[in-house]
Amino acid sequence: MNFEKIKEIMVDTLSCDGEKIRPEARIAEDLSIDSLDAVELVMALEEEFDIKIPDEELSNMKTVQDIADCVARYQA
Repeated sequence: MNFEKIKEIMVDTLSCDGEKIRPEARIAEDLSIDSLDAVELVMALEEEFDIKIPDEELSNMKTVQDIADCVARYQA
């Protein structure tokens, strides 16, 4: 999975600080992404990678690495 591409999408979609986006960064605590932002991010990822991420996956995404793993799982 292209971590840099996910990072780019997070910066573009949510105006996150690119310096803070690391695989171990926690979505809510470290990046201040709330549930509305998370939905917006998932929609951007689905469009970029031409995938469909089920809504229930949102609750499993706690870190940036979780997002990357989820995208990789649905790309397969």
